[in-house]
Amino acid sequence: MPMKLYGVSDGPPTLGVRMTLKALNVPYEYVNVNFNKGEHMTDSYAKMNPQKEIPVLDDNGFYLQESNAIIQYICDKYGPDSPLYPKDPTARAIVNQRLFFNMGFYYSSIGAYALAPIFFDYERSAMGLKKVENALKVFQTYLERLNTKYVAGDNLTVADFVLITSTMCLEAINFDISGYPLIKKWYEMFKKEHSELWEVAKVGMLELAEFEKNPPDLSTMNHPFHPTRKATK
Repeated sequence: MPMKLYGVSDGPPTLGVRMTLKALNVPYEYVNVNFNKGEHMTDSYAKMNPQKEIPVLDDNGFYLQESNAIIQYICDKYGPDSPLYPKDPTARAIVNQRLFFNMGFYYSSIGAYALAPIFFDYERSAMGLKKVENALKVFQTYLERLNTKYVAGDNLTVADFVLITSTMCLEAINFDISGYPLIKKWYEMFKKEHSELWEVAKVGMLELAEFEKNPPDLSTMNHPFHPTRKATK
């Protein structure tokens, strides 16, 4: 049986996993989790992921949480010789660093500024903007210092996937990244040279862009942590 990926269509962590599966041509069944209805807060979902977060992978009864761990597992099991997740310790260390830089610093800053005001009762603030700008500056510095075509070397890796899905959140809210020319160059290059993979992220980006214009009504979300949206943003 093919593995199952439980995710959301516009969630950057889910999209990073889906790009990995596509790049490695791994068959899987995608199960959309209805965030608005709180399907990730149910007892049945908690059996797969006690954190009640999205995504989660079901590989024939083996449940794995956390998108970075899922991506690494998929590469190790289904693409052990793929350059997407290199075996060389130094090359892999750079990829791993980029994965965790994205999770703990880059996406966390972007998500709080770009996505939280769409889906929760948060407002974009000067402090939030400062954190995004700082994250972009650090990313720009990594690109300057490594001086390679991709974010972790001269070859495409899964590190590009997760950083693409974070950066596309900024595009969704029309955030101008032209002040970070190396990031912009890499981002546009990826779209052009890896269009089949970009299509995976593009779907989520367009959904987020539509939500930015017309925020979803989450007042009836069926879980205890749902926010109460303000009448205006």
